[in-house]
Amino acid sequence: MSKDHVAPSAERSAKGAVETGTSLLTADDVYLFNEGSHFRLYEKLGAHTMVHKGRAGVHFAVWAPNAEHVGVMGSFNGWNKDSHPLYPREHSGIWEGFIAGLGTGTVYKYYVHSRYHMYKADKADPFAFFTELAPQTASVAWDLAYEWNDRHWMDNRARHNSLDAPISIYEMHPGSWRRVPEEGNRPLNWREMAPQLIAYIHKMGFTHVEFLPIMEHPFYGSWGYQCLGYFAPTRRYGNPQDLMYLIDQLHQNDIGVILDWVPSHFPSDEHGLGYFDGTHLFEHEDTRKGFHPDWSSFIFNYGRNEVRSFLISSALFWLDKYHIDAFRVDAVASMLYLDYSRKEGEWIPNQFGGRENLEAIDFLRRFNEEVHKNYPTALTVAEESTAWPQVSRPTYVGGLGFDMKWDMGWMHDTLEYMSHDSIHRSYHHNRLTFRMIYAFHENYVLPLSHDEVVHGKGALLSKMPGDDWRKFANLRLLLGYMYAQPGKKLLFMGSEFGQRQEWSHDRSLDWHLLEYPPHQGLQRWLEDLNQFYRRTPAMHGRDFSHEGFSWIDCNDAPQSTLSWWRRGVAPEQDVVVVCNFTPVPRHNYRVGVPREGVWCERLNSDARDYGGSNQGSLGQLDATPVPYHGLPYSLNLVLPPLAVVFFTLGE
Repeated sequence: MSKDHVAPSAERSAKGAVETGTSLLTADDVYLFNEGSHFRLYEKLGAHTMVHKGRAGVHFAVWAPNAEHVGVMGSFNGWNKDSHPLYPREHSGIWEGFIAGLGTGTVYKYYVHSRYHMYKADKADPFAFFTELAPQTASVAWDLAYEWNDRHWMDNRARHNSLDAPISIYEMHPGSWRRVPEEGNRPLNWREMAPQLIAYIHKMGFTHVEFLPIMEHPFYGSWGYQCLGYFAPTRRYGNPQDLMYLIDQLHQNDIGVILDWVPSHFPSDEHGLGYFDGTHLFEHEDTRKGFHPDWSSFIFNYGRNEVRSFLISSALFWLDKYHIDAFRVDAVASMLYLDYSRKEGEWIPNQFGGRENLEAIDFLRRFNEEVHKNYPTALTVAEESTAWPQVSRPTYVGGLGFDMKWDMGWMHDTLEYMSHDSIHRSYHHNRLTFRMIYAFHENYVLPLSHDEVVHGKGALLSKMPGDDWRKFANLRLLLGYMYAQPGKKLLFMGSEFGQRQEWSHDRSLDWHLLEYPPHQGLQRWLEDLNQFYRRTPAMHGRDFSHEGFSWIDCNDAPQSTLSWWRRGVAPEQDVVVVCNFTPVPRHNYRVGVPREGVWCERLNSDARDYGGSNQGSLGQLDATPVPYHGLPYSLNLVLPPLAVVFFTLGE
């Protein structure tokens, strides 16, 4: 075990036995914990610096109800398993004690000797605020004090997180966004990242940053989705205050922060949560409910009171201590279905004989209720890939209580359509139009996420058919089509400038590509899309209402075109969108519009500035009183090849 970051004074003075007679836990704390309704456990369990009888030290508390003995060991006692035993707190299952002379920076583990199966193991603290640097696995006592300067953001967060606000999310993996090649290609740390990320987000016009899971995880290649430190940010990029500084700086620059959170499963590393006290404490004992076949990981026992307290405490912890603005909850579908990714005979029906995981459903509803009760301006977003009803509807009407849900169907259908050569697209037209049958059943986020650019799927640019010119034109069209659709937006890093290689967590994005005009043009297109999206109410204000969308023509499959308008609250705010999914320019292409006047071409993905062929309608068109598409007026326009154009009424 490393001795880094151990306070020297603590190292010398911590020679006494564990003391009793002091506790951070009241009788009410114990009762609520065992009842499953204590959601601030991070204030009570784990390692906390405090003063007892005039002496500074650390109070330790850990839940291990089936242990025969629990000791604290670390560099302060030469990793002696028996010299500093904790004491059981009545019948709560909690072991606790105070050790004088320890402080922030103390490296420690729990030695757990079970009363069953002769099981003995060295365990990291489930409630640790900080850890050693992987591959070391010990916990580190840490003080989370930090002076925040984001009061203005927090007071106004409701406006930024409102469902009728523009929400454009830049999804990123912190360790591979930008690296430092001069220093062994190491990742940026949190403080180095702050000015660079803020400048880039401002340039690109995104409203929120979403980090792939930053909770401590033993295997870097899991990208954080195999998490063990539910209260600890990974040490790979700095200490807790470094992360707080980054979030603080983002907030001071009006950028929201979303964290991926993974309550669906956890890895089986011996030092972690699995088989914690010689029994299946956090996970189900029966592997048909407690082990995930896809990820070779344990599944939480959502029916256990203390596990619910643990997980919901984790959620509130990040909202409380790190001021995060939203959660994206990973793999919700795997939680909802008992037969998820299992064959017949490999799962256990619920008490009514069904496949629904009733305990997980109750947990998700309680999680959302507690988040919204305690932090009403925070958002929760579900990654849920099935047709489960009312995911983003309140619990009081039978929903799961999330604010939004990823539209995985849109993502799969759209990418499948775009992968076809344009000559074949007319036969797949319904891939684009089907979404509007269900588009307002949930509050959707349209994701072009990390999952689509890994495991042999290739970068977004490489998915596009044709030569290089057509690839870039298709990608500009895809991104413009996404921004024009109802729903909030999410784009994984690198796609905004045409990353050519598939994403890898072990290397930086290929920023050098921005030396070349096609990549510059694509990035400029994204900048302008975000700015137009943010400043135009019709593009975001009614994302979740059918009143904000009307087809103009969704039936032109032979020419592979689509046209619709996004409706503003006031008629003069309307935006008309026309897409051409073929490389054939359409001259004298007539499109119905709802009102007379001059319609200005606000965005054209085929413009020269973006790398296009610069075809279009010369900036503006007069609507003529020629009824078309069931509308009283129409525009006779030039529809550029492989392009999307946006029109609004102008002066």
